[in-house]
Amino acid sequence: MIEFKLPAIGEGVVEGEIVRWLKQPGDSVMANEPLVEIMTDKATVEIPSPQNAVVQEHKAPEGEIAAVGQVIAMLASDGAAAPAPKPAAAPAPTPAPAAPAAAPVAAAPTATGGKVLATPAARAMAREAGIDLATVPGDRGRITKAHVAQARATPAPVAAPAAAAAPAAAPARAAAPAVVSDADELIPFRGMRRRIAEGMVKSYTTAVHYTYVEQIDVTKLVAARKDAKPVAKAEGVQLTYLPFIVKAVIAALKKYPIVNAFLDEAGGNIVQRKHYNIGIAATTDQGLMVPVLHDADRMSILEVAAEITRVSDAAKQGTASRHELTGSTFTISSLGAIGGVLATPILNHPEVGILGVHAIRKTPVFDENDNVVAAHLMNLSASFDHRIVDGFDGATFMQEVKRQLENPNLLFLSV
Repeated sequence: MIEFKLPAIGEGVVEGEIVRWLKQPGDSVMANEPLVEIMTDKATVEIPSPQNAVVQEHKAPEGEIAAVGQVIAMLASDGAAAPAPKPAAAPAPTPAPAAPAAAPVAAAPTATGGKVLATPAARAMAREAGIDLATVPGDRGRITKAHVAQARATPAPVAAPAAAAAPAAAPARAAAPAVVSDADELIPFRGMRRRIAEGMVKSYTTAVHYTYVEQIDVTKLVAARKDAKPVAKAEGVQLTYLPFIVKAVIAALKKYPIVNAFLDEAGGNIVQRKHYNIGIAATTDQGLMVPVLHDADRMSILEVAAEITRVSDAAKQGTASRHELTGSTFTISSLGAIGGVLATPILNHPEVGILGVHAIRKTPVFDENDNVVAAHLMNLSASFDHRIVDGFDGATFMQEVKRQLENPNLLFLSV
């Protein structure tokens, strides 16, 4: 029998979710043939079999979070007979019922070798509070800052006086199962959808969100794009408004670098990044993904447009690499023509800023002579982490984005 362990998938990756077994017990698998689909962060990879073999048993079911190095399947060498099952042992005599014991405290999840799996922020908080991570209940294989905060807020039990008889512990009540009918559809909560949910919870419970909304007069931008579209088409590029917004954001990030940052809680530092890697939220069949334009400040508007199309298509087709889905320093989420009026975007952790883009609408406005004229207006909704970005900084950042978009000639001058 061969132990098939979850291999190291990438630098810094300590665990992965079993999304789908591609081979079932009894199936033959060739060397280097995909055996299981694993999700880490927001990238899904297929792990191949190390040799010709027959799958004997899945040690980790679909949906389970497995640590790197954990045995997730048992294989038999190709051609080797599977061991005969052991005869069932005679049933042991039923012992006398014992007094019910108090429910044990849930143990913290551990990786192979007994190391507790915890985020750096959780470790830092635990050290500061004097909490042993081994006593903190985790969630799906890892301890987060929220778990440590809950453990810190829960008072330690006080021992009863020796002379007093301990009252009988009430049995813990199991959560009631959901009530469903035959007409309901059950969709397994795993894979990309669960990763998205975990990321949203981590962001919303870690960062202190606040949202700033601004209305932009993009009349000149509409005209500039119209003039540039034939040139872009000749180059085989689809030119939307998003590349202009990306360049405006980069100009504002350079002027207000605190928005292009993240908080290193474990190290006690605010890290201002010198790369401008812009994440573009994209809707896919698996859920919302964020492909990344690496070093977008070095690209022209047409190059940004082409790169947005390339990485977004790769994300939708499931062929995006881990590099193309990680490393963003600021994220833009555009609903395009759907647009809405405003939103409260959730930060793409650990970033401290995200921009929501809404629809452009032709609207009557007053000009400088109080005449009613037609203008193209667009709302932008930005969320910031108030721990790092003060209200004034967030507002002035947005005003710079507005200045760039209302005067699109500036976009061609920015470095």
